[in-house]
Amino acid sequence: MFRRFVGALVALPLVVACAAPAATPAPTAAPVAQQPAAPAAPAAPAAKADLSGIKTYLMGKTGELQAASATLQQTSNRYYDLAKAASFDYNALWQSNPAEVKQTLESARSAWKTASPLYEQMEGIVAGTPSLAQFDVDLDAGAAGQEDPENAVAFDLTLPDGRSLPKPGNLFGVTESTLWGTFADYSSGVQADLDSNGTMEFSDVLPEANVLKGGVDKLVSTVAELTSAAQNWTPSESDAFTALVVMVPTMTEYFDSWKNSRFVAGEASTSRDFVAISRLADIQDILSSLEVVHKGVSPLIQQVDSAQDAQIGKGLAELKAFVADVHSQETGGKRFTAEEADLLGAEAQNRATAITGQVSQMAAQLNIKLEN
Repeated sequence: MFRRFVGALVALPLVVACAAPAATPAPTAAPVAQQPAAPAAPAAPAAKADLSGIKTYLMGKTGELQAASATLQQTSNRYYDLAKAASFDYNALWQSNPAEVKQTLESARSAWKTASPLYEQMEGIVAGTPSLAQFDVDLDAGAAGQEDPENAVAFDLTLPDGRSLPKPGNLFGVTESTLWGTFADYSSGVQADLDSNGTMEFSDVLPEANVLKGGVDKLVSTVAELTSAAQNWTPSESDAFTALVVMVPTMTEYFDSWKNSRFVAGEASTSRDFVAISRLADIQDILSSLEVVHKGVSPLIQQVDSAQDAQIGKGLAELKAFVADVHSQETGGKRFTAEEADLLGAEAQNRATAITGQVSQMAAQLNIKLEN
């Protein structure tokens, strides 16, 4: 990976020495006893990074996520109860009670679209901190065991009907693909005109209620575990620099996810995830959490190179603005091609690589160990 280091240019003042006229020799005086030198003043203490803001930010987001996931659980439980009352006959469920089913699923999808961004807004911290990173795997990044055993989630999902789904993939992915019908195994297979437009379109399908309830229940309990772990976590300087070095240079991965999603590939997409919210929105949220991390370590970097610190802050802000501009074009109706997505991803990655190089350089000068 090529890394570009941006150094600060320091202007050195030109000092001009002026010769003084020769002084008249003074009369010889008796020698004066040498006074002992005054002790040197103690050096000013090195600036310390106040990392409490990182934890405060994280705890605020986990609290919001707990509330949002509880709302998602309430609506998912309601859908499960409706399906159970119909003996899980989804044709009968839709025929007998379409209005309530439609309203319940609309509420569940809305709650999911509130909860998911709240996690993205803390992902830079969670995924970048070694002691918390497993939560990111299980909640948002882990693969299904049968697809990618090496990067699979750590849990099996137990459903209310007693079935077990071995390592089904991350929980936001499981619940998204169930709610929007992007994975046949998590769907009832029964089509339903959920948007009432008279046409069966993408996502017009009833979720399998056992998978939805099982996935959401596990999501809620995992968020509670993350909240507890975050409460017991004290961020270290190593944690903060590691999060920046690990999470900033991930633009290629994120833009590839975007390129392969329905937001770029359209009907040709085979991706189960990133159908409800554009990956471009997620990237901005992740960068926001990394800006919080940089703010925490900024005093440390400033004592080594204040210009470099300013460059890092500016680089993060400009990277987020770059992604925001692309997202704004997308929400305005522009459909990007796969080739354009690759070019934009390369530009974002180049920016991210430069920032990462600067952060790594500062960590080395501060003798701060970066974790793997």
